[in-house]
Amino acid sequence: MRVDEPTPVEVTHLRVAELVQGLHNRTDGDTDSVIAELAEHAAVEIPGAQYAGITLSKSSKRIETPAATAHWPLLLDKIQQRHLEGPCLTAAWEEKTVHVPDLENDDRFPNYRRDALAETPIRSVMAFQLFIAGETLGALNIYAEQPHAFEAESRTLGLIFAAHSSVAWNSARRDEQFRRALASRDIIGQAKGMVMERYGVTAVQAFDLLRKLSQDSNVPLLQVATELVADAQASNGQHKSQ
Repeated sequence: MRVDEPTPVEVTHLRVAELVQGLHNRTDGDTDSVIAELAEHAAVEIPGAQYAGITLSKSSKRIETPAATAHWPLLLDKIQQRHLEGPCLTAAWEEKTVHVPDLENDDRFPNYRRDALAETPIRSVMAFQLFIAGETLGALNIYAEQPHAFEAESRTLGLIFAAHSSVAWNSARRDEQFRRALASRDIIGQAKGMVMERYGVTAVQAFDLLRKLSQDSNVPLLQVATELVADAQASNGQHKSQ
C-alpha cells in the first residue's frame, strides 16, 4: 500500500503540533516563558509573519501584551488601548479571526488605522482568537511591514497554532496555579504548627485562630500566615546571632 508524502502544509502543521506539545509537557517553565516562546514560534512558523504578539483583555477597557517579538506589537496594543478598537481586540472579544490585508485601505478601525500608519511600519495584520480559561480573553497576532503578506496558508496555520497554543497556555496556567496552591498550603501549615506549639492547641483550633486573625484584621489568611512565619524566622535568626 502506497503512502503519500505529506504536503508542505501538513509538514508545518506537524512541526507546530510538536513544538507546542513540547511546551505543553514542560515542567520547568512558568506561564510568562511559555507564552513568550509561543509568540517567537508564531513569528517563525506562520508564512508571511515578521513579528508576533499576544494580546490579553480582562475587560473591553484594559489591554495587556504579555509577549511580543519586537517593539511594534507592543506599540500597536497601546494604540488599541488608546482608542479601544483594533483587529487584535476584535479577535479576542468578537471574532475568531480578523485579517487586515492592508492598513492603508481598511476602514474598520479608523482611529487605530490612523495611528498605526503614523507610528509604525506595519501594513498587514492577522489576529487569531485564543481560548483561555476564565474571564481573560486573548488573541495571537502576526504582523508584516508589507501589505497583503498573509494568504490562505497563513490563516490555516495561524488557526492551528492558536488552537494548540491555547491548550499549552491553559496547561501552564493550571500548573502554575497548582504550584502556588501547594506553596500557600505549606506556609499556612507552618504557621498552624507554630500556633499549636506556642499555645498548646489542636490543629483545628490553630487554624480557627489564624482565620479569626485574618477576619479581624481584614487581611488574607495567606498573608497572615506568611507574616507570622517570617517574624518567627527573623526572631530565630536574631537569637542565633546573639
